[in-house]
Amino acid sequence: MDSTVIWYTGQATGIVTLVLFSLVMVLGISVRRQVRLPGLPRLAAVALHRSISLLAVAFLAVHILTAVIDSYVDISLLAVVVPFSSSYEPLWIGLGAVALDLILAVVITSLLRARIGRRTWRAVHWLAYACWPVAIVHGITLGSGTGHPMTGWPLWLTIACVAVVLAAVAQRVATGRRALTPADILAAAPARSAAAREYATSASVGTHEGVRR
Repeated sequence: MDSTVIWYTGQATGIVTLVLFSLVMVLGISVRRQVRLPGLPRLAAVALHRSISLLAVAFLAVHILTAVIDSYVDISLLAVVVPFSSSYEPLWIGLGAVALDLILAVVITSLLRARIGRRTWRAVHWLAYACWPVAIVHGITLGSGTGHPMTGWPLWLTIACVAVVLAAVAQRVATGRRALTPADILAAAPARSAAAREYATSASVGTHEGVRR
């Protein structure tokens, strides 16, 4: 394959991966907040989150493959998975390796979720929130594909992705700190609370009937 084609493929898949993982972050926050997407069932956010995550991993695999086979720089397959072992830009390539290892941990535990339990899966799944900023730094520092920091429209696209994700995080924090209203408490109450409310209502009706008598 021509070196120019490999270079452009690596750059394009890197940018697409950035956008997809940013969207995964936003959807992950929405799923955790149980936000209903406009015009879609509640479970659609979960299904969309999973599908885009798999698509992002596929683009990431192509991005890594092109980086390894590109003759412009020498990046070994070992440097892709072992952080800071690359002879070329060890710090920035190492951050990419850290992000990849975190993503692999999330993917593998998601596949083994039924075996390892929900609590362990959730603890590891939090790594996704750590790998995204690491990947952002990796992309900005090596985004030009020439060993120089990212410039031009890819940089502005990265800034836009960061802004969207931070806005989603800020909304999540603000929602989490909001004081619960009676409606929130009733909506979150388990089924046994519903039975208790029915009992309290019937008791109240009985009291009123007793007074009337």
